[in-house]
Amino acid sequence: MASNKKRQINTSPLDSITAEMLGSGDGSEFFQDDSLRVERILLDMVRPDPIQPRRVLPDRIYQAFHAGQMTPTQALRELIQIAQLAARQHGRPFTSVLDLLGNPDDESEDLPPLTAEEQLVHDLVNLAITIRDDGQVNPLTVVDVSEGVMRQYRIETGERRYWATWLLRDFIPGYESDGMIPCIVIPAESSSAFRQAKENTARSGLSAIAMARQAALLLLYVHGYPMPDGPVPADFYRQALDLTLRGKREYTAVILSAMGGINRKQFSRFKSLLRLCDEAMELADRHDIDEARLRYVIQLEARDQVELLRQIVQLGLTRKQVKDLIENNLEVTDDVTDDPIPRQIIQLAKVMASKNLPDPQSLASYLASQEQNMHLARARLQTLRQLLDQAEQYLSE
Repeated sequence: MASNKKRQINTSPLDSITAEMLGSGDGSEFFQDDSLRVERILLDMVRPDPIQPRRVLPDRIYQAFHAGQMTPTQALRELIQIAQLAARQHGRPFTSVLDLLGNPDDESEDLPPLTAEEQLVHDLVNLAITIRDDGQVNPLTVVDVSEGVMRQYRIETGERRYWATWLLRDFIPGYESDGMIPCIVIPAESSSAFRQAKENTARSGLSAIAMARQAALLLLYVHGYPMPDGPVPADFYRQALDLTLRGKREYTAVILSAMGGINRKQFSRFKSLLRLCDEAMELADRHDIDEARLRYVIQLEARDQVELLRQIVQLGLTRKQVKDLIENNLEVTDDVTDDPIPRQIIQLAKVMASKNLPDPQSLASYLASQEQNMHLARARLQTLRQLLDQAEQYLSE
């Protein structure tokens, strides 16, 4: 069941920042503490941190799981079914999750890229196989949040390893699990949002949206905002839009260090991504859209944010193409009042004017996936061709 209580946080967070956060250490000093040791803990007693900036589960599944409406197995089954649907739509259905790893003897170099949904499950399966073959080399770091005789642990770092272990146990045939997972247990009073942030940014694959959540979480933490124990909406992180590093100058250096050594300008750019609407944020996070393109998307209204992000995903628009679309669209909208040009026409004209036109294969794939019918996809191209022919005729006249 989801808990309504707030987790305890240090009223003086700087006191809990370990020495390596203030210098150039790698954190080894903390983990060499004699009071810390690796323990094997029952997997059922471990739970991910609901406010962890790095999201493994899509938002709908995340909300249901952390609200206590799904077990870990049910959450993974939902995730796999989403990937199966995406794979089927692209003509590569799979039954076993192992099928996503492909045939190691297949030397074909022209395999189409996986969808974001397939890639997510693929990466978890790959990690699960590594754990099966090599063991859990890196233990999870967990915080002891037990109450009374009820033992429970919240993951500080290592959520992907947690889900990979569940996947290995319940969805990969032939694996016999003892139901335990190795963890480094940290007392609740020693938990650190800064250590979690440094672990996140030290590892590859942190999306721009996850960086935005991370920036927000650190700001909320040092400003003394309560940290909930249950699922949070995007508005929880958006509270940080009203907060700045200037408001807590004594934490600036340690926050920027925890964020991977970025500067103030980069920090502000990441934080500004919280202005994306919920659906746009989910799209950008799942498809790992970089900050360089998202900084232009946030200038649009919510509906337009989602539409442009879909075009970025399907057509592979570059940063310059996105910049041209946004800046010229805003310019025409401001200047033309009597006979405004439809937004679709502006976007089409700017894409055509760009030196980096979308890849034809990507365009064909997008049409095919949208229409689910080759004849309809061809019809869309015919319609576009007729539009261009008529436009050329007007130019001639």
